[in-house]
Amino acid sequence: MSDYNPTTEAEIADIIAQSQGPLAIQGGGTKGVTCPGKTISTQGLTGIVNYEPGALTMIAKAGTPLAEIEAVLDKEGQRLAFEPVDFGQVLGQQSDPTIGGVFAINNSGSRRFQSGAARDFLLGVRFVDGTGQILKNGGRVMKNVTGYDLVKLLCGSWGTLGVLTEVAFKTLPKSETQRSLVLHGLTSEQAVNAMTRCVGSPFEISGAVHLPFDPSGAKTVIRIEGFEGSVAYRVEQLQKLLSDYTQSQLDDAGSVAFWNDIRTLAPLDGHSQAIWKVSVKPTDGPAIMKSAGFTGGFMDWSGGLIWGTAAASTNPRDMGINGHATLIKGPTETISKFHPEAPLVAAYSNKIRQKFDPSGRLNQGLMA
Repeated sequence: MSDYNPTTEAEIADIIAQSQGPLAIQGGGTKGVTCPGKTISTQGLTGIVNYEPGALTMIAKAGTPLAEIEAVLDKEGQRLAFEPVDFGQVLGQQSDPTIGGVFAINNSGSRRFQSGAARDFLLGVRFVDGTGQILKNGGRVMKNVTGYDLVKLLCGSWGTLGVLTEVAFKTLPKSETQRSLVLHGLTSEQAVNAMTRCVGSPFEISGAVHLPFDPSGAKTVIRIEGFEGSVAYRVEQLQKLLSDYTQSQLDDAGSVAFWNDIRTLAPLDGHSQAIWKVSVKPTDGPAIMKSAGFTGGFMDWSGGLIWGTAAASTNPRDMGINGHATLIKGPTETISKFHPEAPLVAAYSNKIRQKFDPSGRLNQGLMA
């Protein structure tokens, strides 16, 4: 239960301006984040402000449930191209994620390496900073940035710079159909080789994942989306490209179901003591998967993104990885949630936070 449940932007501004202590910003509460202080929920700020299907743009209040956004888009044959991950299942959260929360953490799923990240689709924002000042930046079209691009700065700041109250973003048409190629029994090294061959081919793919711990045996899945004729041709060409591996295929319905499971992190054990998200070079993925102490998980983005489950004491950062390891679930009281920043980056980050939240009250300590 939240301490504050405002229903307007002005109420949020007033709460922050009058607050004397730390404040924890919460959308749907589905990310397992806990911060000190009284909680401000954005779930009271709901509703789609404007939707222009022909222009592929939507504006919504930050607390609008993601499910509502996607249902409206689906009726118009559109979608969020960056395929945000749903953490609820593995974190045991029952509430619905919000569109503001999606952009606050730059939540980007399997299609990111093809379509781009959430921040690439965010056009404009309204937010309240740590002093209670209401600010806006960006607009409703792609070519709208003048001055500092606060839109990109806010996306991925996890509520440490301000409370998002409204977001404008770009949508894309849904694909007519999709199919997935399944390669069986590959090692992680073979899987990365196969996936990167597909990514580097002219036969555009929109998903590449390897599941080394699958109960039925290791499998590597490649997704192809688009118009029926194009999909059929590209599948045929990719089958030839990967002819040295044992293959099967998922039809449209099977492919949709499989990638929905990936989106909800279904291959992960929700009862695991720790869940890590590790971003690295695809070619580094297999070695890290083996040596990080993961007992379950999978590799996405053709090996560049690892979702791993492990014991509470496991810390893949101890390996000195050339990448970023984020603790999604685990003992954040002893292990920081985010990968430590390089000294120069940390210095700039602190200066930015001081400008937007000089008292350091918003989601205190989360990204420090």
